[in-house]
Amino acid sequence: MKLSQFNFNLPESLLASEPSEQRDESRLMVLHRDSGKIEHKIFKDVLDYFDDKDVMILNNTKVFPARMYGNKEKTGATIEVFLLRELNKELRLWDVLVDPARKIRVGNKLYFGDDDLLVAEVVDNTTSRGRTIRFLFDGTDEEFRKNIEILGETPLPKYIKRKATPEDKFRYQTIYAKNEGAVAAPTAGLHFSRELMKRLELKGVDFAEVTLHVGLGTFRTVEVEDLTKHKMDSEQFIISEEAARVVNKGIDAKRRICAVGTTSMRAIESSVSADKHLKAANDWTSKFIYPPYDFSIANSMITNFHTPQSTLLVMIAAFAGYENVMNAYEVAVKEKYRFYSYGDAMLII
Repeated sequence: MKLSQFNFNLPESLLASEPSEQRDESRLMVLHRDSGKIEHKIFKDVLDYFDDKDVMILNNTKVFPARMYGNKEKTGATIEVFLLRELNKELRLWDVLVDPARKIRVGNKLYFGDDDLLVAEVVDNTTSRGRTIRFLFDGTDEEFRKNIEILGETPLPKYIKRKATPEDKFRYQTIYAKNEGAVAAPTAGLHFSRELMKRLELKGVDFAEVTLHVGLGTFRTVEVEDLTKHKMDSEQFIISEEAARVVNKGIDAKRRICAVGTTSMRAIESSVSADKHLKAANDWTSKFIYPPYDFSIANSMITNFHTPQSTLLVMIAAFAGYENVMNAYEVAVKEKYRFYSYGDAMLII
C-alpha cells in the first residue's frame, strides 16, 4: 500500500490540546471488524464488551520529564534539550535532540537550572538534531534523577501549543505506569480510571502488563510513498513470563484478547512463538506493521484517533481493514471526535 492512501482532511480544531475532564468519560467509537458497523459510546462503556477471562494487555511504561531547557556556555543562548534515552548509567551518557541544533557543537557545555543544578557536555553528533551528551554530576543516581525531575518538563507533543502544567504531569501518564523510560505516553491507556479498572476486574477481566518504552520514532513522519521502505526507530520492550502466561491462557480459552494501544500491539507482535503464542522477552523492536498483516495474538484493540499518514493509522488499517478504518475516520471527523494524544478512543472488535 502507498502512503498517500492514508491521507484525509483533519481540521486543526479536532487536535485535542487538553485531556477530557474525567479519564473514562472521553468519547469511544466502537468499530466492528467483520461488518464495519460503528457505535458511538463513552469510554467507560468498554465494560459492556468484555467478560470473564478476557484479557487486556497494558503497556506499563512510565513517561519521564524529558524536555529540559539549558543555556549554552559563553553566549547564554537558551537551548531545548529533549532526552531520548540513557546510553550509559555510570557515565551519564544520554541520546538527546537539541533545538536550535545549528548552535550546538561537540565540546559545548550546557547549564541547566538557575544555580546550574546540572551541567552537560556535548560529546558526539548523531543526526542533524541529535547529540550525545554527558552530564557532569558527582552525586548518586537517585540525586541525579531527582534533578531531572526538578528541571524537566512533561514532554507533551509539539502540536500542543502551550506550556506543560502540573496537571499534565499526572494526566499525560497512565494510572498503571510503572517502568520509567518513555518520552511519550502510550495514549490509549490514558482513558482508564481506577474505578473502571476495578469494575473490569470485578467482571473477571485479566490484565497482562508489558513494557514498551515509547520513543519519538513512533511519531516520526513517514517520508516514503512505498510503505515497505519506511524504517521505524528501535524501542525497548519487555514481556514477563507472567504476562505471557496470562495472555496464552486467554488465547487457549479462545477469549477476547485486547491490545490497549499500538505500543502494546507492537510489543506482543514482536515476540510470537511458532504456534502463535506470546513469548517472554527483553529486547528491542523496530517492527512496522502495515497492510496486509496477519496478527497473531490480539483479536481486539483500543486506540486513539491518529493523524493522517502516520505509522499508527497504517497499523490500525492493517488490523481493522483499510476501508473500515478510512470510513470510521471520515465519520470521526464529521462527528467531531478529538484526535491524537489527549483525544478520544476507538475500540476495534
